[in-house]
This record gives sequence, C-alpha cells and structure tokens, in this order.
Amino acid sequence: MSFADLWRRASAAGVVLGLLGGAGGALAADKVDELRLDYAYYNPVSLVLKDKGWLEESLAADGIKVRWVLSLGSNKALEFLNAGSIDVGSSAGAAALLARINGNPVKAIYVYSRPEWTALVTRADTGIKTVEDLKGRRIAATRGTDPHIFLIRTLAEHGLSEKDVRIVLLQHQDGRLALTKGDVDAWAGLDPLMARAELEDGAHLFYRNPEINTWGVLDTREDFAASHPELVAKVLAAYEKARAFSLANPGELKSIIAAQAKLSDEVAARQLERTDLSTGAIGDRQRKTIEAAGLALQQAGVVPAEVDVPAVAAALVDVSFVQRLGIK
Repeated sequence: MSFADLWRRASAAGVVLGLLGGAGGALAADKVDELRLDYAYYNPVSLVLKDKGWLEESLAADGIKVRWVLSLGSNKALEFLNAGSIDVGSSAGAAALLARINGNPVKAIYVYSRPEWTALVTRADTGIKTVEDLKGRRIAATRGTDPHIFLIRTLAEHGLSEKDVRIVLLQHQDGRLALTKGDVDAWAGLDPLMARAELEDGAHLFYRNPEINTWGVLDTREDFAASHPELVAKVLAAYEKARAFSLANPGELKSIIAAQAKLSDEVAARQLERTDLSTGAIGDRQRKTIEAAGLALQQAGVVPAEVDVPAVAAALVDVSFVQRLGIK
C-alpha cells in the first residue's frame, strides 16, 4: 500500500480523534495542576530545559507540576498531542502541517531549532551512490516525520515515486538498526541516530539537501492555547532561557545531549554541527518553508489535490506568542 493510500485511510480516524481531543479540552477544568510536555533527542533545547528545571521553578508558584514525556519522532509527539496526553510537543514543521491536514488541531508556536536533521543514508556495501540508485531498493522511514517527507520529496525531484521503491515503515531507531543489519538498503535518517550511524556504523549520507529539512517547531493544541495563553507564554519564556543558555554554553549543551541521549561526545558534536539555534521566532519564513513542503507533497500525490495547502499552513503557524514575548 502506498504512503498516499495509508495517509488517506488514516485521515478519517485522524479527524475523529481531533474532534474528540477538542471536545476533551473544552470539557476540562480551567485549572491546570500538571503541565505535560515532551522532550526529544532531536530537540536539544528541550534536553537543556529538562536538565535545568527552569520550567518547574517558573510554575511552582502556580502550584503546577511538570511531567516530561519522551517523543521518539514527530509522529509520536503529534500523536500524543492529538490524544491529549501532552500539552506541548516537538515536531518538524512539515510533519505538523500533515497532522493538521489530517484533522489534528495543532498550532506551531515557536522554533526550537533550524536543523539539517535528515538525509538519505546507506551502507558502504550497497553500491548506492545517487537517489536514482534507490530504484527497486528497500528504504526505512518513519511515516509522518520530516525524514519520510524528505524521502518522498527527494524521490519526486529525481523522477521517482514511492512505487519505484519499497518503503519499510519503522520508527527511527528501528530504521537505523535495520540498515545496520542489512534488512534495508537505505534509511531516511534522523539525528542524533543518523550521527551515530555515521560515526559508529560507518554509514554514508549519500544525499543531503538542507533546504528541504523543515524547521523544528513547538506545537500545542488549539484549545489548550486558547484556554491557557499565560501558561503557554511561560513555557516559551523558559524555552527562550534554555535556548540562550545553549548558545552561550556550547560545551555544556553537548554534555547535556550526550548524557540524556546516551551518546558519545563525538556523536553529540556531529548533531550540533547540523543544528542552528539562532532564533526562536516563528513567522513568515517558517510558514513559507512549511507551505513549500506541503505543495511538493501535493504534487507528488501524497496530499490530496483538494487541500488548500497555503490556508492550512497559515492556520498552523501562530505568531501571537512570540510577538507578545518579543522573541527574535
């Protein structure tokens, strides 16, 4: 079954879940006793914030506890948001767009990084050197994430489609393992697992295109943002503190990533080489990048032709919080 078919089959369920999630939020009590947010190895700022405890300090006076939930990919973060099991989550911008198209009522409210966190990866013994060499090959990818979107766009840009290859749907860590074991010929990688594959497995990044890696964005549900704007603002203020610390203390940032994600210093350093933390602001630049990804996927037949991609991208990106806090 093609990715497009899987996506369309999932859409009905996604809309129902989105409606249930919205209803649950509307019925919830106004008072928040516990804030649930994710941390992710692909979101270095979340690891710093979790390590330092600044959000816990900020919310203690309000009697709000913080619960951290590990996301192993954009797809998981967005599933958690849709189910109401977290209130704030980390994803790629394009993944958030596809989730919103699929009925998940998310808003992208902040940029936690501009990464080159995905590329196409292979082993030395496969003979794969170009995208065209992927024809007829098995490629691991995690559906609904930036690496999967990167793969679909890259195939289309090189005259191929998902029908010309065999996409094996695996979570990111399982994709790396499948490549190492020889169960697949290539992998749409995600840092820091991709950096580990390079440095520890001898894997080769045979195709890179940083311009179509979409931004890392912080998402929340529409109902949560509307009901608790002050709490969302406190989350972003804490994120800004963690981002500023990360920029001012690159050595400690590397150490925190290595400790929390159980990486070597070399792997953490390689991930950070490909991670730009220079802005937290979300706005037109990110919206245009997300929109371009959606239009490319629509041209490839993944997003249905009737979807108004620019309108969905505009509805996804919410600049109000970063503007209110003066985040640059």
